[in-house]
Amino acid sequence: MMFYSVLSFVSGIIVVQQLPLLPDRYWMVLLFLLVPSFAFFRHWRLMFFVMGLLWAVCFASIRLADRLPETLQSQYIEIEGTVIGLPQINERRVRFDFAVSKPQVNFPKKIRLSWYFPKQQIQAGQYWQFTVKLKKPYGLLNPGGFDYERWLFMQNIGATGYVRSKPLPRLKITESEWRGFDSLRQKIANRLMELVGNTDSLGIIKALTIGDKHDISQKQWEIFRKTGTVHLLAISGLHIGLLAGLAYFLTLNIGIRLAFVSPQILAAIFAIIIAIFYSAMAGFSLPTQRALVMLSVAMIAIVWQRNCTPRHTLTLTLLAVLLFDPLAVLSAGFWLSFFAVVIILYSLVGRLGQTGYWSGVIKIHWVTAIGLAPLLLFYFQQVSIISPIANLLTVPVISLLVVPLCLLAVLVMFFSSALAAYLFAMVNMILQGLMLVLSEMADLPFAAITMISPPFYAIPLALAGVFVLLSPKGIPARWLGLVLFLPLVFVEVVKPKAGEVTLTLLDVGQGLSAVIETATHVLVFDTGAKYSQHYDMGDAVVIPFLKSKAITTVDTLLISHADNDHIGGAESIITQQQVNNILTSVPEMLDKFAPVQCKTGQTWIWDQVRFDILSPEDKWGVVGENNNSCVLKVTTKQGSILLTGDIEQPVEDWLIKNMAQKIASSILIAPHHGSNTSSSLLFLNQVNPSIILIPAGYKNRFSFPHELVLERYKTNNISWLNVADQGAIVVDLKTDAFKVSTIRSKKSRYWNN
Repeated sequence: MMFYSVLSFVSGIIVVQQLPLLPDRYWMVLLFLLVPSFAFFRHWRLMFFVMGLLWAVCFASIRLADRLPETLQSQYIEIEGTVIGLPQINERRVRFDFAVSKPQVNFPKKIRLSWYFPKQQIQAGQYWQFTVKLKKPYGLLNPGGFDYERWLFMQNIGATGYVRSKPLPRLKITESEWRGFDSLRQKIANRLMELVGNTDSLGIIKALTIGDKHDISQKQWEIFRKTGTVHLLAISGLHIGLLAGLAYFLTLNIGIRLAFVSPQILAAIFAIIIAIFYSAMAGFSLPTQRALVMLSVAMIAIVWQRNCTPRHTLTLTLLAVLLFDPLAVLSAGFWLSFFAVVIILYSLVGRLGQTGYWSGVIKIHWVTAIGLAPLLLFYFQQVSIISPIANLLTVPVISLLVVPLCLLAVLVMFFSSALAAYLFAMVNMILQGLMLVLSEMADLPFAAITMISPPFYAIPLALAGVFVLLSPKGIPARWLGLVLFLPLVFVEVVKPKAGEVTLTLLDVGQGLSAVIETATHVLVFDTGAKYSQHYDMGDAVVIPFLKSKAITTVDTLLISHADNDHIGGAESIITQQQVNNILTSVPEMLDKFAPVQCKTGQTWIWDQVRFDILSPEDKWGVVGENNNSCVLKVTTKQGSILLTGDIEQPVEDWLIKNMAQKIASSILIAPHHGSNTSSSLLFLNQVNPSIILIPAGYKNRFSFPHELVLERYKTNNISWLNVADQGAIVVDLKTDAFKVSTIRSKKSRYWNN
């Protein structure tokens, strides 16, 4: 009864997360009135379903109300508050979450700030006075990409922005004063930097002790992903259970000898205390919350002396987690962690026959690898084939050696730096050896498979197939469960036909990146910006988009010019994808990849689609990096596309004079992001586009597109779309006409801006 009621409650919550808009108050009143009627007629599952709907809508409404008011967007505001969580530092800026104390009225309680080139050190627990410029939660939105707005919503961040250097920020309370667990985590992070140094192991040690993963390199993440061991970097059920279990058995043995209270009750209470402390050290992240709740349910059952079956424990944990935060269903970790427990219980608990210790350990790894494969493909488009073997090696090393040594070193670091340094040296040696082995495994050609994200309906079918495959031995034809995996594997990829083109103008903020697909070829025009050694638009946006379309080869990468917002992500694409040809106006910037200079007159045909480079010329009389941009025209029988990079009016005039017939196009990518130095009336008249697509960032500092440019569009009766408003824009040039669609109109949810 309880199990199915909780599933109904979860279903109601899930339904709400699919809505583009939340229901209004009248629907809420109607739903509220349905609850007692369902209870009266004992329709318990319907009642819990409606209660799930109500709880999810109420929770979401409260959270949406805690956002920056429209009137305060882009205004300079003086605020005070506390730095919460551990700041993220790179070569250009420090980014941190901030709990706002003043102003208290009509202002979000938690915001995310960036401070560029700060003159003072930012530490968790400090109390600051800042002058800031803020905007509502906003993120890039692209096919296959990360939904930053959803993440901000889940983290209850009501605004993002930056700290102004004038007036000078004022530090009112330093981190040396006790301000909760964040201050303690910061002190530990500082000491780790001193004792461990800037080694490759520092990021892993910080992840396992204080839950801070920001110092783990991209190369290390890739190794963990390919070997299916990413879960070991999260302080979750495995590590919390290990530490709490150790505390339980130590306390139990001590309690038996003292015998002044019930040893089981004392051990259970102490295990919960240790689990809470370790969870706090990890910043009470979602994985730690779930593990803590599950452990607490089991320990409370011991304290109350109740027999709580694994199924009841899991059900109560699920209910408790979603009562605390119904938005947890938006997290991939929520489904992976709960389903992993379900698979282990289903495969090992209640089966006939005695399972030996080592056979049980091995079975856990391979059943979870099979069971989680559908979810991993759905969320990450990648599943590790060698995961069972890698985990069989890595789990005992991390859980039985690395984590205990790290925690012991943290305990003694404030009393004996020499002993802590020795322990961390041991940990570093173990991790270096482990990473060497994992790196070799990750380099195997069959280490992991990557596929496009399957349709939603394929997931329940594949999960049903998992239960069939892992059913008890007595059930015949268990292999038929593999049939239910077929929709997961055979996913139709829609490609243009011969003579057709699909253009996707990606949302890369203030920058440009477009992908042009023909029937059998792909061209990437520019790659967006690079913001740090660890983050660029090529890796964050372009690569995920290509993976979502099952594109493994880029036939031509065209970099229009050398500005960072156009060339920044190029190296990530070149190193992660097979790129057959590179065209650019700045070959010296990519000389190690053997690029070709783009120039007027270059032309080629792919699948009955013509590509022409219209500028720059060899002997170019126009000055300026922007005006050096490669201009590309893509021509089909039903229409054409003109991609102009950052050209300005001098080049527009040259094109009108020398390429008057060639520049006429159905679709124009706005020159220079809609700058007033471009898009002259003469140029617009000559191109005569049906629609203009603008690659500009949301509330960018240049105020692109310029108001005068939009007036020119209006004067010429040209419709336009901006990626800042629409997210990625897709244009299908088909044989009959062209069709324009945007990701915000198709896939937007109630939390999206």
